Amino acid sequence: MDSERLESAAALRERLRRMDGRGYPAYKGLRGSYRLERCALYIDHVQGDPFAAPSRLRARVDLAESGFAEAGLHNRSRRTALRDFLARRFAEACDEARARRGSGKSGLVEMARPGQEILERSSVVLGNGFVETRLVAGLPAAGRRILAREAETLLTEVIPGIVDRSLFITALDSAALRRHLDTNEDADALRKALADRGLVAFVADGAVLPRRSGVDPRPLGPEAVPFASPESLRVSVDLPHAGQVSGMGLPRGVTVIAGGGFHGKSTLLAALEHGVYNHIPGDGREQVVTDATALKIRAEDGRSVCGVDLRPFIGDLPGDRPTRAFSTENASGSTSQAANIIEGLEAGARVLLLDEDTCATNLMIRDARMQALVRGRAEPITPFIERARHLADTLGVSSVLVSGGCGDYLEIADRVLRMDAYHCADATAEAREIVRALPTARSGNAASPWPQDPPPRLVDARSLDPSKGRRDIRVRARATRSIEFGRAEIDLSAVSQIVDPGQTRAIGEALLILRDYAEDARTDHEARLAGLVHDVAALIAREGLGVLDGPHPSGDWVAFRPLELAAALNRLRSLRLRGVAPFL
Repeated sequence: MDSERLESAAALRERLRRMDGRGYPAYKGLRGSYRLERCALYIDHVQGDPFAAPSRLRARVDLAESGFAEAGLHNRSRRTALRDFLARRFAEACDEARARRGSGKSGLVEMARPGQEILERSSVVLGNGFVETRLVAGLPAAGRRILAREAETLLTEVIPGIVDRSLFITALDSAALRRHLDTNEDADALRKALADRGLVAFVADGAVLPRRSGVDPRPLGPEAVPFASPESLRVSVDLPHAGQVSGMGLPRGVTVIAGGGFHGKSTLLAALEHGVYNHIPGDGREQVVTDATALKIRAEDGRSVCGVDLRPFIGDLPGDRPTRAFSTENASGSTSQAANIIEGLEAGARVLLLDEDTCATNLMIRDARMQALVRGRAEPITPFIERARHLADTLGVSSVLVSGGCGDYLEIADRVLRMDAYHCADATAEAREIVRALPTARSGNAASPWPQDPPPRLVDARSLDPSKGRRDIRVRARATRSIEFGRAEIDLSAVSQIVDPGQTRAIGEALLILRDYAEDARTDHEARLAGLVHDVAALIAREGLGVLDGPHPSGDWVAFRPLELAAALNRLRSLRLRGVAPFL
């Protein structure tokens, strides 16, 4: 740290004492950087009112003094895990220090608490010779009058105390820290091993898959049945720290998960859905990993669709309305699910995860009786069952789907898993015997060829307007549910692989960069939607989450996948494509 540019703690105290009792805006005179006993404090932004969004601060310590310089940070996996661990400890220490010191947000000290996933975060930064945390604080006031003594306590005692308890290795549980880093590195190694083995997922023996509830993602208690792999699918993988681990290796192709209601089918699929992320020690899913491009697909009634080629699943509609570049403001279950699949493939998904409970029935299957009743052009839908084999065999896109009510999928499956009271069995041989004994009268292989001429989806930058009222930019995230982008609301409630509010905030800011890229596009190739998404993702991967910062460094960002950025862009109701009529 460059101590010559830092004011002293005494200067900070003196400045505060001169402000005592003055109007709250006088706090803006605190902006600057100060050298405290064991850390540097940066006051980047001061709130204008005690009831406004809190002030933005950074606390920085020397990396060598922190003790983390020798913590084995020799690869990105361990550095990411360290930052994640420190964010958790810092958030806990903020909660421990919570105390009311006046009106409004006075006395608040806060950092967003991470969930069950280990993710790249901007709240903790490992820089060149330093470790830095980014937090928010409410500067104390009585009404709108400055409480200088309380502010002095907050800035020179409370925050340094939090730093002491969270940013120095001697204050931490060294065994827990090492376990956190080792767990993340093992999960990354395990995911890397999938491709070499022709697998799309791995579920370790002993993994705890059930969660406490739909709103509590922590593992279920002692009553949870630990996962045990079917012997026919059991593989062993050597990991850097856990050594040899065994579990179910799920091969590429088409996999059906069957079983009775409440027996664990959807629980297994949910574990695969969230296996695109690494998990903290004790989560139960530390060694459950899925191909990083796996995408959960579902029906999403009412979403907007813009210029998507639905022909693989939906042919010309009544009145000879084409679906080569389909647009609607209010998609049905089948059209929304078809759009989700095509958009996902466009964005790079190589594994599709589907649960019949959240899918449109008519896009998943048409049985023999419906085929006989509704014939030819009277039915424009080609169900997924007619496309899954082509996706796997020709396009190299695997499918894993839960099916508890439609046995026709047994006919096209490469393997069938049966869940029985949370016990997993390989029922492939039995399923094939059933298919032979009970043949379906449904006519298969009737699907038309997969279209080879999808129209390019070229983003019209003018449709990405983040302005609202007098504000040139209005982008605000609401938990993991939605993003307000200018006058438009992006509904992300059905995008279930967004797991952290920081991802939603980061996606909102990434859309601003994408808009700039679209404005600068000089060729059709540069304006392609998928290309813009991957250009932004590549920028963030190369430069870090800091490229999302505004005028001040922010701890708000959490890493996301290109798939979720594409999902947000595709759900932006103002989105328009060049040469595509807005809506049917």
